[in-house]
This record gives sequence, structure tokens and C-alpha cells, in this order.
Amino acid sequence: MSIKKSKHDSSTKQKRVTMLDTDLPFAVTEAFKALRTNIMFALSTRNSKIFAISSALPSEGKSTIAANLAITFAQTDSKVLFIDADLRKPVSHRTFGLKNNLGLSTLLGGIDSFREVLNSQVVNGLDVITSGPIPPNPSEMLGSENMKVLLDKLSAIYDYIIIDTPPINIVSDTLNLLPYIAGVCLVARQGITPNDAFEEAVNAIKFADGYVLGAIMGQVQTLGKKSYKKGYYKYGRYSKYGYGYEYGYGYGNNPKPELKSKKSQPKE
Repeated sequence: MSIKKSKHDSSTKQKRVTMLDTDLPFAVTEAFKALRTNIMFALSTRNSKIFAISSALPSEGKSTIAANLAITFAQTDSKVLFIDADLRKPVSHRTFGLKNNLGLSTLLGGIDSFREVLNSQVVNGLDVITSGPIPPNPSEMLGSENMKVLLDKLSAIYDYIIIDTPPINIVSDTLNLLPYIAGVCLVARQGITPNDAFEEAVNAIKFADGYVLGAIMGQVQTLGKKSYKKGYYKYGRYSKYGYGYEYGYGYGNNPKPELKSKKSQPKE
């Protein structure tokens, strides 16, 4: 029995906030455009336009940022491919409202063809390959010759390829991809990501001869509406969607931030 190409699925869980939401604040869309520009500059010194978005630990918002960056890159009239290579805890199919009965895992496993797993024009200029069913050997799949050959072929088709990968300090999947990509953008969450965990991820990439394109600080708290009645500034409705980008790591010898309650942590 043949498996049909994945289609948009309205029965999936509620989508996450993306750049396609019409009520997204102007400051957020501009932040992602600035991220896009900075990453383009970083890629200009590399010999590839394939890069990964990862984080040191889970629940730091990397998958949401990766999906939004893919949409933002597609808005430049570039041909962009987004690959969910988190073969352990995939979420992009929910973000984009797609089925996940086949995808990267079935493509690398030789079960389905590229044409079957590709979700074309999910957004104008953006194609998506979801993770597919969770395989028993994710790390080996991502470091395989099949993955290398796939990315080599796709690099001739797409202007940019953005890959969402698992947290670096948890599993080695992202490190296995390093020989095939330009580098990694590491996501950290303000006030949540411990300094030592972030530094551990950076050192792991360096040890594997990889390249850190930059650091993305997510969930940056910014002062919103001013409350004159109570005489203090309070956070505005969308303050949790702030983002920042730094060349380098931006942590230095700053004290380790206190961890906030899990209640306020974003989902991946």
C-alpha cells in the first residue's frame, strides 16, 4: 500500500505562535528579521547555506524559533527548506499543521521517497520535511552517509536549509550533523539557561570541529505598557516573545541565572 504525501492537517494540536499570526507585534517580526540578517552575514563566511538550530537543554524554545526563522527566510523570496531532525521529540508538524506519518526518518530509512515526504509550499517559498515516526537509532541516522548525500543534493535545490535538532547536552545527534552543515545557532532562554550548560554545548561543538554561528537569546523580558496608577512599569502582553542575537556567546563570567518555575517555560 502506497503512502501519500503529507498534507496539511487541521486535526493536529493547536499551532504555536508563528510569524504568520496577524496579531503578532511589530517588534517581534522586526526581531526575527534582524536575526535573519545576522545569520545571513554569518553564513556569508561559510561554504554552505545549511545550518542547524539547537540548544543546550530541552524546553528553551529552539523549535519555535527555528520554525519562525524558516518563515522569515522564505519572506526574502529565497527557496527555503525546513527539516525537523529532532527524531526524538519532534514538534514541527504541529507548528505547521502537518501530518507526521512519514518524514525524515522514513526517507533516510529508504521507506519513502523525497517527493513523498516533502510538504511543498507550506508557506510561500518554504518547503517542510517533518521528522516522521521516531526511529530506534536517531543519532546513527543523522550521521549516516544517506544524510550526507541527501543534504548534498538538496543544497543544489534550495537557497537555505534550516534544521531543527535535539538539545546538544542531552544527545549527540546534532554533533553527528556538524560535518555536513555550515554551523549551529544556539538558543538560550533568558533567566533559565544555566551558564555552564550553555558553555558545555559550545565546547561540545568546538570539540567536534563544528562552528557556532551565533547565540539567540529567547524569551527576553522587555518593559511594556506603563502603569501610572500603580507607579511602576509592568510587562506588556507580548513581552515574552522578545528575541536577541549575538555574535559569540554573550555569557562570559556573568553569575548563573536563577531558574524560574516550570510553569513559565516555553514548550519546544
